[in-house]
Amino acid sequence: MQKLLPLKDFWSMATRKKENKTLRRRLWGSRVSTVISISLVLVLLGAAMLVLLNAKSVGDWFKERMQVSVILKENVSEEAAKGYQAVLDSLPYVRTTEYISREQGIREMQELLGEDFMDAFAVAPVPVSLDVCLHAEYVSPDSLKRVGEVLKASPLVDEVVYQESLVDSLNENLGRITLVSAILIGLLIFISVVLIGNTVRLSMFSKRFSVHTMRLVGATRGFIRRPFMGRAALQGTVAALIALAVLAAGLYLFDREFAPVLEIFSREILAVVALTVLAAGILLCVGSAFLVAGKMIDMSNEELYS
Repeated sequence: MQKLLPLKDFWSMATRKKENKTLRRRLWGSRVSTVISISLVLVLLGAAMLVLLNAKSVGDWFKERMQVSVILKENVSEEAAKGYQAVLDSLPYVRTTEYISREQGIREMQELLGEDFMDAFAVAPVPVSLDVCLHAEYVSPDSLKRVGEVLKASPLVDEVVYQESLVDSLNENLGRITLVSAILIGLLIFISVVLIGNTVRLSMFSKRFSVHTMRLVGATRGFIRRPFMGRAALQGTVAALIALAVLAAGLYLFDREFAPVLEIFSREILAVVALTVLAAGILLCVGSAFLVAGKMIDMSNEELYS
């Protein structure tokens, strides 16, 4: 006949099971919060890197969509205008051209000024024109001025119009964005080192007694550090993958709702950012675990219980 446990021993065993379950739950909660904290830092770091490394691509995208309006003279025929368009397409600094007929110009003016704006004119005031987009390296005040002089030299051209102030503003803002992104990345790297170090330290602090026990039985520093660094590498990898998933989702939503981001951003730079985020997550966590484990190994008895 099986002997029944005394009620006191049964209650003690149940209490220990409950405490172990609570401890495991807290441990898992600590690990999850550690991974989430590291992921948030890596998301910010990755976003800042995307802005900095793709600043030129973004600037070139805007520059190549800035239009130079070439307004032709009133007596220019459609055939002559399209022949001149072919000449412009062959120029090395021209990226694209678009032919704007009188009818299309009138429709655009009606959308802008109203359906009855033509009533004030005896003849159609809208001439044939060409919208010209240049390659990015030619979209600067000096280059645009020279290009405008070349275009005006044609006997078919009446006027060349472009927004010079917009070009100056675009170039100035791109420089500012690059500078701000560089400073932000420096701050984020510093913050990530401090935050990840503190997060790893808190997650490892509960193991200080285990470290002390291993040290007492003669375990080497490398043997004690190894499991902590392995766990930190796993946490860093998981956190980096979560951060990359968040960044990918953000790029997809931004591309879908606002602008063709995936068309603007270089695929090579996207790969570099992804690898950098992954490497940063692993290296920062492993480095922090290495340092924290070393400090725990060197703890005195007073520090151990403080």
